[in-house]
Amino acid sequence: MSMMNKFPSTLLEKAVGEISRLPGIGRKTALRLALHILRQDMETADALANAIVNLRHEVKYCKVCHNISDGDICEVCSDTRRDSTVICVVENVQDVMAIENTQQFNGLYHVLGGIISPMDGIGPADLTIDSLVERVRNGEVKEVILALSSTMEGDTTNFYISRRLADCDVAVTVIARGISVGNELEYTDEVTLGRSIVNRTPMK
Repeated sequence: MSMMNKFPSTLLEKAVGEISRLPGIGRKTALRLALHILRQDMETADALANAIVNLRHEVKYCKVCHNISDGDICEVCSDTRRDSTVICVVENVQDVMAIENTQQFNGLYHVLGGIISPMDGIGPADLTIDSLVERVRNGEVKEVILALSSTMEGDTTNFYISRRLADCDVAVTVIARGISVGNELEYTDEVTLGRSIVNRTPMK
């Protein structure tokens, strides 16, 4: 019987079990991580544990754009230096971070929380599309940039949102296709992503 099946400590076994539930982490990697934590001083281990607990208990979602935030309104939405007439629609928080790293966009964001994917059981009602439409209708928005992945699901979501905004007095644009089909924004290099935003085109 291998050590992966028989642990010398039930506490270690429980820790490995929890760590291995993280995406992309198998039991062997989880064991290495757990043993690494055991080798650290208590202060370092406590700092890691507290950071995880605080992340889950304290982090909120912005009431305006649904980005991750320490408060009710995120730093981007509360920054008066940002251009509030432009909203960039993205799939997830990682995409906000990717676009911010390009330093090519100074507007606001709207995080959908996914894209329309019938195969995965995700429909428009599962996303934050309604609140996006409400933001556009009730605010000073002049342009909505659709910055979703260039996949069939991304294109479907782009089309649906553009239809929902058709009766609003707002320009709907899409990022330039400098990003190859099937790629996700968070894995695209900053220069390419930045150019795709600067060179955006009207939604057809």
